Amino acid sequence: MDTHGSNLMARYVNIAVDIATRVVRGEYRVGQKIFGRSTLAGKYNVSPETIRRALTLLQDTGIVQVSPGVGVVVKSQKAAEAFLAECGQKQVLRDVQEKLQHLLKERDKINLEIEKLMNELLDYTFKMAGRLQRIEEIKVLGHSPLVGKSLAEAEFRGKTGATVLAIYRNGEEIFSPSAETVIQTGDILIVVAQPEMRDQVHQLLEPLPSENL
Repeated sequence: MDTHGSNLMARYVNIAVDIATRVVRGEYRVGQKIFGRSTLAGKYNVSPETIRRALTLLQDTGIVQVSPGVGVVVKSQKAAEAFLAECGQKQVLRDVQEKLQHLLKERDKINLEIEKLMNELLDYTFKMAGRLQRIEEIKVLGHSPLVGKSLAEAEFRGKTGATVLAIYRNGEEIFSPSAETVIQTGDILIVVAQPEMRDQVHQLLEPLPSENL
């Protein structure tokens, strides 16, 4: 019902625009009597009701005068020009709205694709990071040669290639410790390193007996 009604409205407006265009071109002159409803219905291949709506629109806008017993008479060329200008502006607005709606839908689709790709990228990055580097917790024992030394003095990163992310000390967490942070007995170092660097980290913290000689 609604769809049929909107199609009917679009059709009678189109007919009104066509008649107004003919008035502006001079095909229908002011004062001229144009075809009756039945003839117009046959000309445009629509129902008499559609023609009635088109003529009512033209009469309301001052383009024609519809009188019983007289018929349809052209009343004003200027009114026809104004009507066409208004229809043109409305059409421009409709076109812009349609394009905007289309672009908004396309934008939403693109945003969904971007979000999907970002999630895939993050997932891949975390997986690769997990393969390339490993996070370990290492406790510093009292006999470790690093006790009493700062990270800089121990050359922790230079000798192992590992990074100390944090230090757990007496129930507290030291995040991103500075190079001047002194290592103490009982510290738990949260270290991120490549798997092949794991042995260097442990050797730096707990050297082999031969290295103590």
